[in-house]
Amino acid sequence: MSTFLTELQGWLAFLQRPAVLQQLLPVGLLLLALTRLRRLPRGGGRWGWLWDLPLVVPLLAGELLVLLVLLGLGQRGGLVLLLGQISLAWLLLRLLERQLLARFLPPQLLQLLSTRLLRPLFLLVVLLQVLDALGSLADLAAVPLGVWFGGAIRLGDLFTVLVMLYLLLVGVRLPAAGVSLLVQRGLGISEGSRRALDQILQYVIFSLGLIWAMGRLGFNQTGVLAIAGGLSVGLGFGIKEVFSNIVSGLWLLIEGSVRPGEVLMHDGEACEVRRLGPRATTLWRSGDNAEVVVPNQSFFTAATTTYTRSDRMRRCALHLAMAPSHSPDRIVALLEAIARDHPAVLKNPAPRARLIQFGLSHYSYTIYYSIADPLLVDSVTADLRLTICGRFSALGLDPPA
Repeated sequence: MSTFLTELQGWLAFLQRPAVLQQLLPVGLLLLALTRLRRLPRGGGRWGWLWDLPLVVPLLAGELLVLLVLLGLGQRGGLVLLLGQISLAWLLLRLLERQLLARFLPPQLLQLLSTRLLRPLFLLVVLLQVLDALGSLADLAAVPLGVWFGGAIRLGDLFTVLVMLYLLLVGVRLPAAGVSLLVQRGLGISEGSRRALDQILQYVIFSLGLIWAMGRLGFNQTGVLAIAGGLSVGLGFGIKEVFSNIVSGLWLLIEGSVRPGEVLMHDGEACEVRRLGPRATTLWRSGDNAEVVVPNQSFFTAATTTYTRSDRMRRCALHLAMAPSHSPDRIVALLEAIARDHPAVLKNPAPRARLIQFGLSHYSYTIYYSIADPLLVDSVTADLRLTICGRFSALGLDPPA
């Protein structure tokens, strides 16, 4: 800690030098002035287009002017040059996001890529450049942090490990998705199997990265195993449900009984499996456009009905009651014709209507039909009800009960 405080005192002393202040003050005043000007109403006339430029453009031009003035006066301009390089890099990053990546990536994916990977990496590089300008990165990286799990830890090693773990958390999807796509094209596996392989590869890559991080920090394996043995008691009593869900999630991925992209029943509604996480599975419910998080263990303790295990076709049934005065043959033929005319109802197998039960007050009918997307059951059934009521009324028949 004393070494780090010494480095910090050196940075403060460096910032108090007159040669440093005469470089930072003009740039700081320029940035303050540009920020205040941008708050004013948009200018008109021939200079109105200046308000449409990103703030970094006039800032970069001002930094270049300050650098030329300092060099013309025979003064140092290294820090101004560094700030100009940072501004230019930020401008290029903005152009990359808006002009290139925006053409190939959807807006949601582009936002995730920018906020979780590109911009954090940019800020990290800027931080390292500024620290290197203030002092020595090598001396800062050699600052000891003590002995953890039997290994001597330095600040540089800890920083490297944290950066790599962050990159694994936010960037592991890209290589896993690439490998799973190659396997799908080469072996012809289904989309659900590809998504399951994608999840398994993410877990494997992150586990390997975690093992590398422990080796980089020099953890003593004996000490880690001793602590893990002590924590096993807590796993058995305190967080056994979480541990059970993690094991259940891995087993579901390996077994393939619940895969991303499948449609299954949950609480009486058809839901699509969006993501099979390490602790819980995320389901999308089409009725109210909501995402439902279900613990993985629940798939082992209750029966699960899936409509996409072998194929996505779903067989549906609509029950009706009609007055006994109507001819059953006519009602059956009319129901089958109405179902065949619906665009979402499959022609093969063809819709079939049946007379199910006799009664003194009414006859019971059921029409069976198939659809390609199991998530459209409610909407297709509602359309058929409306069509049946309208067609029966147009023919002068009593509406079904």
